[in-house]
Amino acid sequence: MHVSPEAHLANVAHGLGVFYIALALMNAIAALYVWQRLKQTGTAIALTAFVALLSMVAAAAMGGMPPEVPAGVKTVINNLSGPVTYTLGTTVLLTVLFVGRKFFSQPLVAWAMLNVSLVLMGLSMADSNFFSIVGKPDNVPIVAMIFLVGYFTWLATYRAVQNDERDKQGLPPLEAMEDEKEKVLVWPDLVYTELICMVALTAILMIWAILLQAPLEEAASAVKTPNPSKAPWYFLGLQEMLVYYDPWWAGVVLPSMVIGGLILIPFLDYNKKGNGYYTIAQRPFSYLVFQIGFLDLWITLIVLGTFLRGPNWNFFGPYEFWDSHKVEALNNINLSDIFWIKVMGQGLPTAPSGSGAMMKLWYILQREWLGFVLVIGYVAALPPLMAATVFRKMFVKMGFVRYMLMSNLLLLMIALPLKMVLRWSFNLKYIISIPEYFLNF
Repeated sequence: MHVSPEAHLANVAHGLGVFYIALALMNAIAALYVWQRLKQTGTAIALTAFVALLSMVAAAAMGGMPPEVPAGVKTVINNLSGPVTYTLGTTVLLTVLFVGRKFFSQPLVAWAMLNVSLVLMGLSMADSNFFSIVGKPDNVPIVAMIFLVGYFTWLATYRAVQNDERDKQGLPPLEAMEDEKEKVLVWPDLVYTELICMVALTAILMIWAILLQAPLEEAASAVKTPNPSKAPWYFLGLQEMLVYYDPWWAGVVLPSMVIGGLILIPFLDYNKKGNGYYTIAQRPFSYLVFQIGFLDLWITLIVLGTFLRGPNWNFFGPYEFWDSHKVEALNNINLSDIFWIKVMGQGLPTAPSGSGAMMKLWYILQREWLGFVLVIGYVAALPPLMAATVFRKMFVKMGFVRYMLMSNLLLLMIALPLKMVLRWSFNLKYIISIPEYFLNF
């Protein structure tokens, strides 16, 4: 049910006030640490000023007037929102963070980025449309997951940058220096630590259960399905892939390829550096492939399916009301339709009635010849071309078999964003469409 902005502000004002107070206390502790331990007076003063600003914001929220994102900014963000903008934007963001990892991995810079994201979250929560999606009990763990993924990605990058700098100086990695310090006895040290973590996690789950109602819905009914009907969060990436591929390809072949690729890593990996310690400079290719596959082609799809896919699986802006009556007419067409109907100006080649299996196959090949050429060229011509250019050293070290396995797995991974861009930009449904045998690519 849609809640009026005034009623929503009244409902969330106190909670946002507590949120800003917690954020102010967090930064006050950080200011004290920076001043006493790091001896950075200027940074401590800046943090103190930020604490004062947060205190005023908290007071306004407690008074029933929490600040929010300006209406004009919301409109611009909603108008700019779209699958192409979202995908390209996240890719550009990850590229900038990777190229500038030495700067962005600095603790104080990362702390500033965390504060910006939390303040933006607080300002956005004052919007009823944003809150109705992000504040759902189902979606709260996804919000926590985003921050946890960000934290652990930063931590690994921070250690990798330090180790890369130490390697340039001829020093061993930090992990080699800390091995002796980190050794602990299983009993009693490790068992006590695990017990404390178990008790703390149980307490957190109890508090969670008290504060958030269980997202239980009415009994399932074939005559009344949820709109949108979404898979569990860990399958939302697969559900998004179903928009661009046939179910057997997106739900069976691609996941099997991912599992097979992970199994093949020990066989394909010829670089023995980076075992047991964090590094990027010593394993740039492996690092980039993993980060693109995990962050750009999986986490971003989960976020997209959770927060931006609404009724009828339409794309909605973050501050847009999820209107179930929203209709976006899309005329998705196959590559064969573009070639034969739009370019050649004639109908698709169709086998005469009563034709045998071989005759039908001939007409299918005639109809889909362009798609076959493109797909075969993609998987057969690109690997040798890359072996002669950008992957020349890798081809020499890996050999023919390992290189071909690696390059084809890489091309299959890249095919997903290519297929997504083709659908969004040109409404291209399938490059090869053989509905007679349920083979569509």
